[in-house]
Amino acid sequence: MYLIGLTGGIASGKSTVARRLYEHGAVHIDADQLARRVVEPGTPGLAAIVDTFGAGVLRPDGTLDRVKLGELVFNDDEARAQLNAIVHPAVRELSARLFEKVEQADPDAVVVYDVPLLVEASVDHPFDLIVVTSAPRRTQLKRLVEDRGLDPLQAEARVDAQVANSERLAVADVVIDTDGTLGHTMSQADALWQRIVEERAARRT
Repeated sequence: MYLIGLTGGIASGKSTVARRLYEHGAVHIDADQLARRVVEPGTPGLAAIVDTFGAGVLRPDGTLDRVKLGELVFNDDEARAQLNAIVHPAVRELSARLFEKVEQADPDAVVVYDVPLLVEASVDHPFDLIVVTSAPRRTQLKRLVEDRGLDPLQAEARVDAQVANSERLAVADVVIDTDGTLGHTMSQADALWQRIVEERAARRT
C-alpha cells in the first residue's frame, strides 16, 4: 500500500486534489468523516464527550450537537484540548483499521488520507508522502466568503484558528499551489499521480 497524507488550510483546495487523485484510482479516506463516525450515538467517543461537556451538547435525538459543542470549545484552549484528546486517538485507531482493510483487499492500493489537522493532531501514520495544498490567506478568505457563504469576520476567525501554513509546509514532501486556475491545480495533481505510479513501479523491481 502507498499511503499519502493530504493536508492544507481551510479552503486551500484539498478536496479538489483528493478528488483528482481518486479519479486516477486512489482510495480516498476523509478524516473529517471519520471524526463524525467516532462520535455517533452508542460510541465510546460520544459517551466521553457527554461525560466531559455534559448532556447539553446532545440534540433531542441523542446525536451530537456540533454547533453547541463548537461554541464551548472554539475560544477555550483547554476545552478544545479535552475534545481533541477524545476524538484524535479514536480517529487514529479507526483510520489505521481502514488502512489495514484496504491493504488486505489490494496490497498495491494508493490511499489518500485527507487529514486537515495532520500537523495539529500530530498524525504519525507511516506516510509514504505528505502533500500540502497551499493558497495565500486572501485566497482562502475569498473562497470562504464567495463559495461557502461565510461572512468576512467568520472567515477570518476560521482561517486564523488554524496552524500557520509555514508549519504545514515544513512537513511537506510535495506542495500543490492552488492559487491559480483549476487547471493549474489539476495538472499538479496529475504530475503527483505520475510520481506515485513511478515510485510504486520502482518498489516492485
